[in-house]
Amino acid sequence: MTGSMQPYLSKLRHYAGGGLPLVSGDYGSTESWIGVNIDPFLPPEKVTFAVIPTFSYFEFIPLHRMNNNYQECSSKSCSGGDDFIEEDPVPLSRVKIGQEYEIVLTTFTGLYRYRLGDVVEVAGFYRNTPKLNYICRRNLILTVNIDKNTERDLQLVVERGSQILKKSASRSEIVDFTSHADVANQPGHYVIYWEIEGEAVEEGVLRDCCREMDASFVDHGYVVSRKSNSIGPLELRIVERGTFKKILEYFISNGAALSQFKTPRCTTNPVLLRILNDCTVGKFYSTSYGS
Repeated sequence: MTGSMQPYLSKLRHYAGGGLPLVSGDYGSTESWIGVNIDPFLPPEKVTFAVIPTFSYFEFIPLHRMNNNYQECSSKSCSGGDDFIEEDPVPLSRVKIGQEYEIVLTTFTGLYRYRLGDVVEVAGFYRNTPKLNYICRRNLILTVNIDKNTERDLQLVVERGSQILKKSASRSEIVDFTSHADVANQPGHYVIYWEIEGEAVEEGVLRDCCREMDASFVDHGYVVSRKSNSIGPLELRIVERGTFKKILEYFISNGAALSQFKTPRCTTNPVLLRILNDCTVGKFYSTSYGS
């Protein structure tokens, strides 16, 4: 219940009731198990996972976020796909508290120095093994111009918009969401898709949600691009009920395992975009930045 699963926590708590704890027991991937939660009674938002060194041979690539004050591409490797600067991998014994890393696996089944794509932060140690806090996936980002917003950035923005929705008279909630960077027309812009359950929501409320999300992106490149109109107003599209079930059915019909499925938070898949656009029942544009 970390990462892309966090948006479902409020609904899980609703159905579980106040007395039933929600437990995130372990952290793993298709390629290898990674760690276990040694304090299962912590709320999911505060969970860390202690790495089990015998699951695989673990290495960690130190990551530094690029910003205006940190431009060291001449001495460190810069990834063109996201906003991280990389250093050379370090073994399990040399990770540091507070540092973000990408996990690299060498497994007993034959994977050699496989880059998992997960960004984690070392939150502490249990004896001599690090405890990891999952941050986000690499390369799952929204970008149009010089902007780079990660899966986590998107989740925070959607949460801000959903608060307005919850406080409205309809008290509706978001069932699921995804996004797309639309560069088919200039200037390009972000499109966020919501599926909503509950009573009908007034259009004014949805416009407020859209404006709040647009204003909540704090990435410097996004803010500068919006102010200069290099990125157009954010677009909120409301899809009909059952849209994300259709997406699930599409993935399963193409061989995905139900237990492994996660709603993609940012997509360029033309089939998914066709499903989303065909099921769109409302469009709203942000008026932030004087748009």
